[in-house]
Amino acid sequence: MIKDTLKNLIIRDLETLKREIQAYQNEEKLWYIEKGILNSAGNLCLHLVGNLNTYFGAEFGETGYVRNRPDEFALKNIPRTELVDKIEKTIIMIGKTFDMISEEQLNKISRVEHSLKDVSNEYFFVHLAMHLSYHLGQVNYHRRLLDN
Repeated sequence: MIKDTLKNLIIRDLETLKREIQAYQNEEKLWYIEKGILNSAGNLCLHLVGNLNTYFGAEFGETGYVRNRPDEFALKNIPRTELVDKIEKTIIMIGKTFDMISEEQLNKISRVEHSLKDVSNEYFFVHLAMHLSYHLGQVNYHRRLLDN
């Protein structure tokens, strides 16, 4: 079903994000901004972890996660090991949360506070998966462009 597909794709992309973060030859370049690139890979990583922990963890997994979205873009120079740890914990949370979500919940209109109106949880979850993939592509591009 779509629930298992989404779970597997989100975990796959988080594993790819982890590999991208680990692939930087120079750890300092994780935070580098140049040539019209507005967000560093480190900040995009924090943003993705915050986004998924907010909308999946706190809202559906009842993890108690409290998001500080401004810090996702303001914090700098967090060690790579800490970023990887955050990703790994998010992977675990995604697995547990999706195991808790029923097929019935997917069809319900989302009650989560977000910019989309009158959409099902399923639609919102697909939106979140696409948001992850979009920013993952930016991280890959950032690494290949700026980590030379």
